[in-house]
Amino acid sequence: MKRLLMVGLTVFLLTILAACSEEGNGDGNGETDGEKSLKIGISLPSATHGWMGALIEEAENQAKELKESENIDYVITNAADPNKQANDVDDLISQEVDVIVMLPIESAALTPVGQKIKDAGIPLVIVDRELENDAATVVVKGDNEGIGVNAGKYFIEQLGGEGKVVEITGPPSSVTEQRGSGFKEAMESEEGMEVIASQSGDFSTEKSLTVMQNILQAHPEIDAVFTQDDGMALGVIQAIKEAGRTDIQFVTGAGGAKEVFENMKEDGLIKATFLYSPTMVKDAVVIAGDIAKGEDPSESMVVKEATQVTKENADEFYNPDSKF
Repeated sequence: MKRLLMVGLTVFLLTILAACSEEGNGDGNGETDGEKSLKIGISLPSATHGWMGALIEEAENQAKELKESENIDYVITNAADPNKQANDVDDLISQEVDVIVMLPIESAALTPVGQKIKDAGIPLVIVDRELENDAATVVVKGDNEGIGVNAGKYFIEQLGGEGKVVEITGPPSSVTEQRGSGFKEAMESEEGMEVIASQSGDFSTEKSLTVMQNILQAHPEIDAVFTQDDGMALGVIQAIKEAGRTDIQFVTGAGGAKEVFENMKEDGLIKATFLYSPTMVKDAVVIAGDIAKGEDPSESMVVKEATQVTKENADEFYNPDSKF
C-alpha cells in the first residue's frame, strides 16, 4: 500500500512538472517563458490589382523576416470591402496584438475603425491611404500630391501650355484626393490647359478600359490622359488602341509597374509615370516591429519621393522579375 502511494505521488509530481515545463516553453498561442510574445496585426485590402498584390507580398515577406530576426509574430488579413476590413480589425483587436498596420480600403469608411484601434490602446501604422482623424501613430505613404503636381507640370511642358486633358481617378481616399488636387493645382496655373473629363477608374485596369471607352465616344478631341495609377493607364491605352484614336499624344500613370516601363521602352503611348512603390509597406512593418518592442517612432510621417520616370531613365527602375 505504501509502495502504491509512493508511485502515485511520483506520477502526480511528474505531471505537475510537465505542465509547468509546457507553460514555460510556450503553448503555440503566443506564450513564451510565461510572457505574452509580441505580435503585429496587418490589415490590407485584397489583391484587386498588381500594385496591391505586390504590396501584400512585400508585407508578408517583411513580417516573416521580422519573425525570424526579432521573434515578433504576425497575422495578415485581406478584405475586399470596408465592412470586411472593419471586421478583420475587430478580430485583431480581440487578439490583443501589440501594433496594427493598416492600409484602409477607403479613407472615410475606415476612419472610425482607426479610432477604435486608438481607443483600444493599440498603436496604429497607416500605409498609403490616410484616415480623416489623428488615430494613426505613424503614416507611411508616397508623395501623392507631388505625383499630381509633377504630372501636371509634365503635361504643361509636353503640350506647350495648351491642351484638352482627361483625368482618370481612383476610389474615394486620401490618395485620390491628393493626387487630384496636385494635378488640378498645376492645370489651373496654365490658362490654356483644360480638363474636359474626370472620372473614376477605381484603380482597376478593367474599369478604366470601360470608362475610357465612354469618354472617347463623348469627346472627339483629346490631347493627353492623366491616370492616377499605372494599372488604369494600361486600361486607358487599350481603349485608345481599340478605338483607333490617333489624336491622343500621351498617357501618364503612377506607381512604377513593370508593364508600364516596358511600354515606355518600346515607345508606347505611356510616356511617363511617377514612382509610388509598394515596397513602402516594408517600412511600415519595420516601424511596427520597433513600436512593438517599446521604441518610440522617430517620425510620425514617412513620405516616399514621387520620382518621374520616362523612357530616358526607365532602365534605372525596371526589374524584369518584378511581380508589379
